[in-house]
Amino acid sequence: MVESAAAAGTRGALLVELFRAGLERVDGRRCVRVALAAALPGRFAAVAIGKAALAMARGAQEALGDSLERLLVVCPDDPSAETLGGRPCVEIHRSAHPVPDERSLLAGARLLSWLEALPSAVTPLFLISGGASALVEAPIPGVTLDELVRVSRRGLAEGQDIAVLNAARAALSQIKGGRLAARLAGRSGLALFISDVPGDDPALIGSGLLGPAPGGDAIRRTIIASIDMAMDAVVEAARARGLSARRARTRFSGDVARLAVQFTHELALGEAQIRVWGGESTLRLPPAPGHGGRNQHLALTAARLLAGYPDLALLAAGTDGIDGPTTAAGAIVDGDTCGRIALLGLDCDESLQRADSGAALAAAGALLRTGPTGTNVADLVIGAKLPPRLAAA
Repeated sequence: MVESAAAAGTRGALLVELFRAGLERVDGRRCVRVALAAALPGRFAAVAIGKAALAMARGAQEALGDSLERLLVVCPDDPSAETLGGRPCVEIHRSAHPVPDERSLLAGARLLSWLEALPSAVTPLFLISGGASALVEAPIPGVTLDELVRVSRRGLAEGQDIAVLNAARAALSQIKGGRLAARLAGRSGLALFISDVPGDDPALIGSGLLGPAPGGDAIRRTIIASIDMAMDAVVEAARARGLSARRARTRFSGDVARLAVQFTHELALGEAQIRVWGGESTLRLPPAPGHGGRNQHLALTAARLLAGYPDLALLAAGTDGIDGPTTAAGAIVDGDTCGRIALLGLDCDESLQRADSGAALAAAGALLRTGPTGTNVADLVIGAKLPPRLAAA
């Protein structure tokens, strides 16, 4: 939902509708259920790890029924986790994100013992989504939790590219970088991934938690959801409404301020009524950051550039429903957003300098809140170029 529908207006409602179309295409529950519809008969034991673990686990339960004999789930804190129970084979571990803590180490130890105890007659099924890097860990001997925390916090504060940060995490782990797959010692298995990384490479998702073992393995890996699928769904939904739509052909990355300039420039000068970008920006935080996340920062930066363009609006949000250490997915802005913020006695430039975009956008009623989405394919940015009367048509 939009925190203030009045602030978003009809264009905002359209952008939310298109964003939801993208989320539905990459919903973890649906994607797992479809992927397992043609699963061969047999007995399965599944482990689901990541931000989308609960949704993916539900999809496996629905597809496999009684042939799913064991299910281990490692997920962030979520009250809906309780609805996954009902059978003694389900085991749920709530863990930490985006920085690991003691729960992450406990989850890692349980994952290893769970794998070691699997009967030979069952097929291991791995359901992996972004967020697994922090949620589960088993550090190599000599590496402490404090060191794991420092690596994660430094990478997040410096706005490190996700591939760089995950490589640093994998170097400290007994289970990342393909090491977990190596423990299966050639045993066959199936791994389904919701990708939040460039190139949709299983060696990078979750710091390579189920990436290929260095010496090879017998795991069949399939990407079942990605940012490209979400962008395609947004375009299809826009065209179904009779709107011209265009999506980026490559995933975006890099500095959030530079990207905000690029997106608003392309939206203003292009002919398409709807433009869609997907990827993940980076934001270097000041020593004492305020409240917000990279999508809120991108949206507020874009709002400054949209001032004076009455027909333009932009949504920037995380597909997991979480933007940084906040409860918002992102924000929706238009040419009036900065004016509304100024009328409330706040300064957009100062908010951006303090990395306090969330406070300014909340005051303007521009935050987008979705709650947990059941997926995680990085971020979506959707721009609209049309008068409000057309958005409502």
